[in-house]
Amino acid sequence: MPKLKTKSGAKKRFGRTAGGKVKRNYGHKRHLLINKAKKMKRSAHGTTTLEKGDSKLVLSYMPYLRG
Repeated sequence: MPKLKTKSGAKKRFGRTAGGKVKRNYGHKRHLLINKAKKMKRSAHGTTTLEKGDSKLVLSYMPYLRG
């Protein structure tokens, strides 16, 4: 069976936690930050986990992250 390709955009943006959930970073923090609320920028620190339905889609892009 041939090797499966991973979507290169997905491998840059998503990872796996020890419990098996898919983790992601927050967006909208690269430019035009003067227009954004301080509360929004502060709450977008760090990472969070995806919901079940979204993680199913992401795992279809990353076949070797499943196991």
